[in-house]
Amino acid sequence: MTPPKVLSLGFLILITAGTFLLSLPVSSTSGQISFIDALFMATSATCVTGLAVIDTGTQLTTFGQVVLLILFQIGGLGFVTMATLITLVLNKRISLKERILLQESMNQNSMQGIVLLIRRVLIYSLVIQLSGAVLFAGRFLMDMPFGKAAYYGIFHSISIFNNAGFDLFGDIHGPFSGLTRFVNDPIVNFTSMSLIFLGGIGFIVLSDLMDFPKRRRLTLHSKVVLWTSLILIVIGAGLFFLLEFNSTLKPLSTSGKFWATFLQAVTPRSGGVTTIEVPLLRQSTQFLMILLMFIGAAPGSTGGGIKITTFAVLVTAVAARLRGKEDIVMFRHRIAKENVYRALTITLMSLMLLVIATMLLSLTESAEFLTVLFEAVSAFGTSGLSMGLTPELTTAGKVLVIILMFMGRTGPLTLAYALKPKGSKELYRYPEGKITIG
Repeated sequence: MTPPKVLSLGFLILITAGTFLLSLPVSSTSGQISFIDALFMATSATCVTGLAVIDTGTQLTTFGQVVLLILFQIGGLGFVTMATLITLVLNKRISLKERILLQESMNQNSMQGIVLLIRRVLIYSLVIQLSGAVLFAGRFLMDMPFGKAAYYGIFHSISIFNNAGFDLFGDIHGPFSGLTRFVNDPIVNFTSMSLIFLGGIGFIVLSDLMDFPKRRRLTLHSKVVLWTSLILIVIGAGLFFLLEFNSTLKPLSTSGKFWATFLQAVTPRSGGVTTIEVPLLRQSTQFLMILLMFIGAAPGSTGGGIKITTFAVLVTAVAARLRGKEDIVMFRHRIAKENVYRALTITLMSLMLLVIATMLLSLTESAEFLTVLFEAVSAFGTSGLSMGLTPELTTAGKVLVIILMFMGRTGPLTLAYALKPKGSKELYRYPEGKITIG
């Protein structure tokens, strides 16, 4: 059992357990959820996607909502990380095999300091989610009793930090997040953006930022993630503002335009909550969100997509080739060719997967092409944004989206490594040949 196989199997076991619990009559206000709907919701929660075929707030009981909460908490942090937490609490030793698993789950290049990183991940996650819960609860307390406000604060803080995108305000008949009522609210918007950003930059970067006052420097990985994230947010916000200024942003106040613009620039990269109705956006804006969802969050984070670093390496490689440079350099560091090949492999595999899935969904669903593509990319990027197709999916469509969510969370490359047979070292090499490119 290689680490990729263990990770993939772990997610499957978690989804199976979640499906069983959500299928119980105690989970549904209507009596019982069908197996396919329970499987869909369990997969969406475990893979921290946020797409829903039933309304979380009205069609699930408190028990069902707590099951979802546990699933996207474990799915966001990683079941290996949660298992390590139990081991640390019981004061047991972390074996070499477990350290290798942790290394794979956190996308680390070595096992050095991996247990310390996991300790920090757990502490940072707890502090950040608790802070978000307090801010949310304080705001919700204006509209509901203390107990309900505290519960809503905890649920939404954990959901948004883990980039799960589930909320308790939504209406399944409306193809958008229930947070649209808070489009002008600075507390909800600021807290949501902060949680999405901190959950999406990755625990490696969070740990590096906490060490910055002492070391006075950041690693190359952290610099790439932070700068690329900043550039994507600024460009995304600028384009969203220009495209929607005379459309969905027009009726909003000046502060409302500001909050709506930046939240919609942050949330596609795996956040899943939105204060603007996605179906009302221009097609150009919807396509912009598709691109952002495809890029996704950072490695070792709660988000999906091809990852920020993959995108940054590819853009830098193209820029280097256009300038006739042999080496690919980022922040005065040369990037290994192996990383470029890995980035190309991940991107091409992801594109091929989305092309096939979109074609199949176009056959099973009666919807416009852009709507189908949006839903497919949202599932793969574990973003959870929807144009309203998810609640209307056929059984075949639900199965396809379930597969997309699973592959998007585990990563196409990790899944390929998990499924490939054990290879043997080649004893010979073929002669080099020439081929014309371009």
